[in-house]
Order: sequence, then structure tokens, then C-alpha cells
Amino acid sequence: MGDNEDDYTGRLRVLGGLIVLIIAVLIGRAGYLQVYEGEYYASLADGNRIRIIPASAPRGTFYDRNGELLVTNRPGFTVSLLPLTAPISDDVKQRISDLVHVPVEEINEKIAAHNGFNPIRIKSDVTPDIVSIIEEQKDNYPGVVIEVQPIRDYIYKQQGAHTFGYVSEINDEELAKKKDEGYKSGDIIGKFGLEKVYDKELRGADGGEQVEVDVSGKPVAILGRKDPVPGDDLVLTIDKNLQLAAEKAVDEQLAQIHASAAAAVVMNPQTGEILAMVSRPAFDPNAFAHGISTKYWNQLNTNPFHPMDNKTITGEYPPGSTFKIVTGTAALTEGVVTPEEKILDTGHHWIIPKGNSEGEALGWINFREALAHSDNVYFYEMGNRLGIDRLEKYARMFGLGARTGIDLPYEADGLVANRRYKEKNFEDGEWYLSETFDAAIGQGFNLVTPLQAAMVMSQIAADGKRYKPHLVNRIVAPDGSTVKEFEPELLSKLDVPENVIKLVQDGLHDVTKYGTAASSFRGFNIDIAGKTGTAENSHGRDHGWFVAYGPFDNPNIVVAVIVEQGGFGSQSAVPIGRKILEAAFGVAQPQDEKADK
Repeated sequence: MGDNEDDYTGRLRVLGGLIVLIIAVLIGRAGYLQVYEGEYYASLADGNRIRIIPASAPRGTFYDRNGELLVTNRPGFTVSLLPLTAPISDDVKQRISDLVHVPVEEINEKIAAHNGFNPIRIKSDVTPDIVSIIEEQKDNYPGVVIEVQPIRDYIYKQQGAHTFGYVSEINDEELAKKKDEGYKSGDIIGKFGLEKVYDKELRGADGGEQVEVDVSGKPVAILGRKDPVPGDDLVLTIDKNLQLAAEKAVDEQLAQIHASAAAAVVMNPQTGEILAMVSRPAFDPNAFAHGISTKYWNQLNTNPFHPMDNKTITGEYPPGSTFKIVTGTAALTEGVVTPEEKILDTGHHWIIPKGNSEGEALGWINFREALAHSDNVYFYEMGNRLGIDRLEKYARMFGLGARTGIDLPYEADGLVANRRYKEKNFEDGEWYLSETFDAAIGQGFNLVTPLQAAMVMSQIAADGKRYKPHLVNRIVAPDGSTVKEFEPELLSKLDVPENVIKLVQDGLHDVTKYGTAASSFRGFNIDIAGKTGTAENSHGRDHGWFVAYGPFDNPNIVVAVIVEQGGFGSQSAVPIGRKILEAAFGVAQPQDEKADK
């Protein structure tokens, strides 16, 4: 028992000695830090801070289907505030305001909305002389820094602007919605077009430096660095050369006929790929990327033809005679007419005195002849035999009255004429036969977007198949690997007999051979199917339509064109369509100047 007690006592002594030694070391270290290094650590405690200075990630690049550059980034200088040790003084705010022409009130708003240690961006893409002034007069601008940021560069300016979209600084409303997704004050985000739809993929991940700064705010050491990760690139379905040719064709025609607004869509009916999109008037997205001026913003907002609208997907117009494709398909499928039956066109219908443009009378005509010459009387009678409910059914089968689902924001639904719409929106909700007549030739309540008009033509070209329209072929990571590939997506197939589609195809082929677009396509060495249209407009001249596809036997191009207040489609829209088709097929031939109605 005595031996055990001695052993136990010995262990206690060793343990006690260790504890005393540890305490002595700790006291000694504390004394050393306080006496010998106290001043150094006091300075750290009083003044030195660790700050994170972010570095913006460059947004992903846009390429066309052949790898041609469309949208990229360039380096730009941004004037920012970085109040590391003290708030920015009123004097400095005023100096910055005078230098970069940003009101002091706006500077204060940006400071008030700011949190964390990120720079407060006051003016992006400033000129080198402003950079020189701030760098040379640092004492006059404490807390002011120059950041080198990637600035969005839309190489072709207005060309493709509505498709590509634009970027700008996040606003309060957007920030409130996106805070949980990692967005923060001062971020540059996509506001329109593909920039908006694919913002998360394009924006990448910001990097930055962990910096130690002294009492005066000067960096004394870089403690760590994280490189920014660029955003993913988009390989588009757009064909750059075809896009530029379509833009040129639209601009030349508008100048020639003294019109101001138009839209054009070019797509592949077998895949849904959009090859070109044009909307006029347009805007320069570069103006938003480096801070739009009040003057230019007012100029865009006061233009009566709305340059900021992408008319290819938001413009809703009566389809006019292009709708006869739907009416004809319905009439043949429902058996209310046979292809051979001839109807007498005396210039006016016998039940309701609605007639052809300028009272034209074609006599006895069958389906193909009626479609080729866009005869109103024949299609009034088709509407009479079908009734509005069956017309509505086939219009919806073609996908009208609903968004196509294209990967762009703000797409409109369009409108299919129907009884419910009238009951809901008009005091006199009763449906009249004259309204069925109007609907049958694409007037009255019917509204389509140019993209929807292209989709109708695409379904005829693709033997009834309707593919989802899309603008992106692939999303590609910075290392070149494919993140996502977009395959053709079949949405539906027309529930009509094959021979009906063949009859409609033949009628549309005749349009360019001896019908309303024949003179414009005389000598054109690619077989084209087409349809002209003239849509009544209560606010001015009629709108002109042209939809077409080719080559006729194996179509891979569909074009839809509308010219606002352009008059007859054959005179306003067809010349644009022909030039686009020339570019698509690599043909350029002199065309007869004469045009049919």
C-alpha cells in the first residue's frame, strides 16, 4: 500500500511541474508580446485591416455557328470608391462628380446602397485622361481607385442587337430578387436578349485579392489571391454573314420606300435553328455597357417606332394573307372543299359584300390557283364553310396564339380569333359571320409575331413537323469543354393528311412561279415557295408581309419579313425576302423591277 502511495505522489509532482512550466511559458510570451512587440500589435489593432478587393470575371463570349466572333470583352477603366479606413468626404464626392459628370446625389445613393468591402462603382469605361488626373492627384482623391474591368464589346453595334441584348449595372429591384443567387450591388448583369436569358452561365465567378492595408488605407501586403473564372461561351445558331446580309437588305428597303420599321426572321425548318433575326429601328448595346447617356436614352424612348422592342417576337400584327396557309389546310383536311372544286370569284363574296383588293375578279378558280393569287373571295368562302371554331382549332394546331418558347425574353403570345375572346373583351359579345370572313384571310382579331409567321411556314416546309425555335447550339466552358448541347426539339406534328400538306406546298410554290411573287423571283435559280400578305393597319398604311422557304424539294431555309406601313407585301417585303434568300443560297441575279400586288 505504501509503495502505491509513493508512486501516486510522484506522478502528482510531475504533473504539477508541467502545469507550472506551461503557465510560466504563457506568462512569458504574453509579457514579450506586450513589452517588446506591443507597439507593432497596437498598430495592427488600431489601423491595419484585411480587405478583399474583388476582380470582375469577364463575361462569356458569343460566337456564330461557324466560330465567328460576335460579342466579346475589352479592358476598360472604372472609377470606384474604396473607403477602406474612413468615409468618403463631401469634398471628394464633389470632385469626382465634376470630373466624371455623375451627380453627387447619385454618388450618395450608390454609397448608401453599398455593403461589404467591394468597390463602389461610380463611372465605368472612363477615358485615359480621367485616369491620369486621379492617378497624378492621389492626395485630392483619397478612397478613389481605378479598376480595370472587362467591358462588353458588341462588335457589330446595332447589328443583332435585339438578339444579343445588352448588359448594365444591376438595379435595386433586380438586386432584391437576385440577392440569394449571389448577385451584389455594382454587378453588371444581362438586361435583354440572350445576355438576360443566359446571364448565370455568362457571368462567371469573380476573383480578388485579400489585402492588408495600414491606417492610411495603403496596401502593405497581399495575403492571398483568387483568379476570376470567366463565364461560359455561347455558340449561337446565328450565321454571321446571313445576319449581316439580312440587316443590309432591311435597311436598304426601308430607305428606298421611306419606311421606318420592319422585322425579319430566318430559320432552318428541319431543326428550329434561328439563322438571323432583324428588328428595325435598332439601338447600340455598347451604349448600355459603358453607361448610357441621358440624351441617348431619351432619344430611344421618344422614338415612335420603339427601337428597344424586338419586333420579331414582341411585334403583334394581323397576319393578312399569310394566314390563308392555315385556312387552306383546315378546309382541305375537314373536306369542306376538294382540291379540284372551282369557286366563282366575281370580285366580291355573294353573302357578305367583302371582296378582293381593288375589286379584282379571277373567275372560276380552284385551291392552288386561289393560294397562288391570294384570292380573298375563295378564302372567305372557306371561312364560311369551316366556321370560326374550326378555324381556331387549326390555328392553334399550327402553334398560333401561344409563345413559341424561343430562348429570348418578353415573347408575345399573339392572338387567335375566337368566340371567347370577343365575349370577354367586347360589350357586344355575339360572333358575326363577317368576323369569320375577316379571320379566314388573317384580319379581324388575328395577331401573330414574325417568328410565329415563320413557324407556320416552317411546318409546311418540314411536312408538318414543328421544331422549337432556338438561338444557342452549345454552351462551352472556358477550357473548351461542352457544358450543354441543344438538340432539335420536336414540339408537334400537324394532324393532317400528307396530301393536304403537299397541296399547300404546291400552291405556295405557284406563288413564286405565276402568283403574287412571280415577278420578283423571275430568273431565280433556286426553287422557292412563298406567300405574300398585306395586313390592314388602322394607324396608317397597311403592313407588308412575305414568308418563304427553299429549296422547294429539300427546304433548309425559311424567311419571314414584315414591313410596317409598307403597303403591299409584294412591293415592300418581297424584295427583302429575295435578298435574304440570295445570301442564304449564294445566288445574286438581277431581278425584274416590276412587282405584282
